[in-house]
Amino acid sequence: MRGKSRIVAIANQKGGVGKTTTAINLAASLADAGRSVTVIDLDPQGNASTGLGIPVESRTTSTFDVLTGEANAAQAEHETAVPGLTVVPATSDLSSAELDLAAASGRLTHLRTALRRSAPSGETIIIDCPPTLGLLTLNALVAADGLLVPLQSEFYALEGLSQLLLTLREVRRSANPALRLDGVVLTMADQRNRLAQQVEADARATLGDVVFQTVIPRNVRLSEAPSHGLPVMLYDPQSRGARAYRDLAEEYLNRISVEG
Repeated sequence: MRGKSRIVAIANQKGGVGKTTTAINLAASLADAGRSVTVIDLDPQGNASTGLGIPVESRTTSTFDVLTGEANAAQAEHETAVPGLTVVPATSDLSSAELDLAAASGRLTHLRTALRRSAPSGETIIIDCPPTLGLLTLNALVAADGLLVPLQSEFYALEGLSQLLLTLREVRRSANPALRLDGVVLTMADQRNRLAQQVEADARATLGDVVFQTVIPRNVRLSEAPSHGLPVMLYDPQSRGARAYRDLAEEYLNRISVEG
């Protein structure tokens, strides 16, 4: 399976940092660049599923079923409006999955086992994690080859990152030594704001080349697109947000090609 697909978890335990926006729009931009991509929605809120146009009533098979072994990932896939992009949707049933996993043997490896048993179609698999460091996110990190962290350009952003990096180190030590940090992407940035400029400068000084050169701006089109069930590249392909995610996709592909 690992020879076929590359799995990247998009995670940050802090909510409201552009995590799902990044999952949707990076996936769409990679697909537009010619990759086949599958988004696995691992957040009980199901926002990535909604943002990719999958109505709740159509989610008869979901990531909950994949985790519990009731279905495989390939059976749960839905096509989206973007050619080459599919999604394994989430439902609110995932809210109870933490309890189910806590009582199960191999509780950190359910997703990895499921994806090895029957992988979705994408050569790149993007996992949109919930905004916690609970068992769902840990399952994603154990299953993944890489971790991508959206970091909002706000005060205390780097302090919030430290706990996630400690978790990354622990997962490497105990369950997935091949997991690496693919990068940190600054999101929701207003370059006219001195605080945003200072956060970017601090992030680059602290983390160096781990931080992508591409910065995702605050952009109303990025906020509007999910309500239409579309990634921004289809909703408004000429918007600043769409251009930024296309740049991020190009930078991401260059980075993993060089490093891996």
